[in-house]
Amino acid sequence: MARVTADGEKHRIYKKTTKRGEGKPGNIMVNHPTKDKGQWDTIDLTKKSGAKTIKQGIAATRKWHKENPYPKPKMANGGSSPAWTRKEGKNPEGGLNAKGVASYRAANPGSKLKTAVTTKPSKLKPGSEAAGRRKSFCARMSGMKKKLTSSKTANDPNSRINKSLRKWNC
Repeated sequence: MARVTADGEKHRIYKKTTKRGEGKPGNIMVNHPTKDKGQWDTIDLTKKSGAKTIKQGIAATRKWHKENPYPKPKMANGGSSPAWTRKEGKNPEGGLNAKGVASYRAANPGSKLKTAVTTKPSKLKPGSEAAGRRKSFCARMSGMKKKLTSSKTANDPNSRINKSLRKWNC
């Protein structure tokens, strides 16, 4: 069995040993990922390209991906990635700025992402929507800071998580 990455996707190429499923025993098979993440197509490379060994199966998989590349998604602004993943969509004080939130919403239709609640907790009405969002965010991110970051990141005042917590007044 061999694992190959072709066109950014992981494939498993193997020699079939059982009669169950697609293909005959002894044929070279590939588990090819479909566009639905987590799903696989099993393709008989012996039938498709005449592969008799796993090495020939690897070459056939790479050749197919070279001849049939997946189209790369094009960004509306001509950039290589959405603004929320780049510096221009991030606020220097932490979190996303308005441009970052807008690009996230464009990339993820149906998203209800909003900008940070930056009002001081003493100025917020208890029980208001903004107070609830702030409380929920602070609880969630404080837990992430404790469990999912290294001690170096947790103690660094310039880390993205610490900047966000400061901005939300946590």
